Amino acid sequence: MKLKQITFVLLTVSFAVFTSCKKEDSTPETETSSSGEVEVNLEHKWGTLSSNFDLNTNLIHPVTNDTMNFTTMKYYISNLKLKKEDGTWWTHPESYFLVDVSDPSSSKMVMKNVPAGIYTAMEYTFGVDSLRNVSGAQTGALAIANGMFWTWNSGYIFLKAEGISPNSSTDSYSFHLGGFKGLNNILKTSEFVFNSNSVDVVVSKGHTSEIHLNVFPDKLWNTVGSVSGTNTIHTPGADAKTMANDFAAGILFDHVHN
Repeated sequence: MKLKQITFVLLTVSFAVFTSCKKEDSTPETETSSSGEVEVNLEHKWGTLSSNFDLNTNLIHPVTNDTMNFTTMKYYISNLKLKKEDGTWWTHPESYFLVDVSDPSSSKMVMKNVPAGIYTAMEYTFGVDSLRNVSGAQTGALAIANGMFWTWNSGYIFLKAEGISPNSSTDSYSFHLGGFKGLNNILKTSEFVFNSNSVDVVVSKGHTSEIHLNVFPDKLWNTVGSVSGTNTIHTPGADAKTMANDFAAGILFDHVHN
């Protein structure tokens, strides 16, 4: 009789432990079972959609007619958000991306664990928000090792464009654009509406949707003009803001792949 009681107790305890473990293990599956990925692809162009932007290649500027050969082209995109059908926004956590044209993989910004659903628009910011600018040097895309931090100004360089040009008095050009305070604030937040092309982003479990954007670096000089006049900017100011605004206007939505 005692043996039967002991056996019954052991079976009861074992069942309770098994049930408890099963419930705990199922929680992560529930959290991720209805999420997918969204990949933002940046395709760099020069002047027109038919002309690619490449480093170490002679390019003729479509407005100034300068010959420009880029050795460096880097810039920050941050704070990615997706707009749901009901009008609310899903924010990608810790979304700071350093796009470096010399590294093709950096032109693909991946948002993981996006809740399943239909999204009608995307929002992003060109540059690094003010909070991160005053938080000192950080890690990942914001690490000092990336060469995009002004130690003298305690802030980030939002865009760096360098190269050589026979039109410049020094045969070179170097533009480091940044600034997040007052009149020198060059942060630019933009929104793209997907269904302008009749295709929204549809996120589902285990699936990756793609958003394709075209980026035109040539826009940087559309207003400030030839590098024969200004070939260097390394501080915040009016010209830096003009160039940043023109660059941001040259990031255009192209299409969606689901």
